[in-house]
Amino acid sequence: MRKVYLLAPACLAVFLSGCAQQPAGYRVYVTNETSGDMTIIDSATFDVVQNIHVGQRPRGIHASPDGKLLYIALSGSPIGGPNVDESKLPPPDKNADGIAVFDIAQNKVVKVIQGGSDPENFAVSKDGKWIYVSNEDDEGVSFIDLTTGKLAPPGIKTGEEPEGVALTPDGKLVYSTSEGDGTVSVIDVTSRQLVKTFKVGRRPRNVVFMPDGVHAYVNAENDGSIGIIDMTKNEMTGTVTLGTPGQVKPMGLALSEDGKKLYVTTGKGKSVMVVDTATNTVATSFEVGQRPWGIALAPDGKTLFTANGPSGDVSIVDVATNKVTKKVKATGGPWGIQVVTKQ
Repeated sequence: MRKVYLLAPACLAVFLSGCAQQPAGYRVYVTNETSGDMTIIDSATFDVVQNIHVGQRPRGIHASPDGKLLYIALSGSPIGGPNVDESKLPPPDKNADGIAVFDIAQNKVVKVIQGGSDPENFAVSKDGKWIYVSNEDDEGVSFIDLTTGKLAPPGIKTGEEPEGVALTPDGKLVYSTSEGDGTVSVIDVTSRQLVKTFKVGRRPRNVVFMPDGVHAYVNAENDGSIGIIDMTKNEMTGTVTLGTPGQVKPMGLALSEDGKKLYVTTGKGKSVMVVDTATNTVATSFEVGQRPWGIALAPDGKTLFTANGPSGDVSIVDVATNKVTKKVKATGGPWGIQVVTKQ
C-alpha cells in the first residue's frame, strides 16, 4: 500500500533545512456480520469515526494493492454454524450475494460486483485485477475479473465449506481451506488448475505465509492447533499445540512483518496466543475479549486489533506489553479487520 506523509506545522518554517516528515496515520475497517455495516476507527484517537452500511452479512475484507479501495464479501445466506438447526433457517437471498467495492476517498460503497454463491473470504491478486473468492455453499473458489466485475468461469471445486483464501507471496498460487474436509487446496492462478489438495486438521480456517516463501501456517479450529506447511511439497509437516481442543479454538492469524511472531485469536478461548516461529512454540498469551475472530496488525507492527463478535467490540492491544489498552464499540458481530494507511 502506498504511504503518504504530511508536513507537520512546526516543520513549515524550516522546510528547506530538511525537517523530518511525520506519518499520516491509518484507519481500521471492521466488518460487522449481523448488522450489515462497517466500523471505521482512526489511529489518531482509536475512536470510531463512522459506521457505514455496506450490505448483508459482510465478512471478508481486503484492500486493493494501491490502498484506494476496500473489497467486502457480502452474503444473503442465513447464519448457521454449530448448534444451529439449519433446516429451520430461512432460504438464502441470492440477490444479496456479492463483493462490495468501497472507495476510501469517497467514503462509500460505489458498486457491488459478482461474487459467486455465498462469498465468505477472498484474496486480491498482486496486480489488482483479480479476486479469488471462497463460495461457502458452492464448495469451491471462484475467479472474479475486476476489470469487468464479473465471474470468470469455471470455478475450482475445493471441498466442503471453503473459507480462508490466501495468495502466496509470489502471487502464483492460492491456498484455500476447506472446513468440512479438513484440507487445503492449492490452485495455480495462471492456469486456473487445482495443483494439490492435502489434509491439515479439523476445521481449518486461514493460512498465512512466512517471508521465506517456504513455510506457511494453517489453523485447525477443532484440534486446538496450528499446522506447519512446507510450501515446496504442499503438505503439512508439523503442528503447534495451543491448548485443549474445544477450549482453545484458533480462528484468525496475523504474522509480524519480520515473520518472528504468529498471533492467533482463539475464539472460545477469549485470548490471543503468540507463537514463536523460530521454535514453533507458544511464547505467551493474553486475554482480549469474547470470542475473538478477525485480527490485524498496524502498519508499524506496534498495535494489534481483534474483532470480538459476541461483545460487539474491537480490542486494541499494545504489542510491546501484550495489554489491551482500549476496547472500541462496534455494532453487530464484528468479523473481519483491514488496516489501511491514509493517503
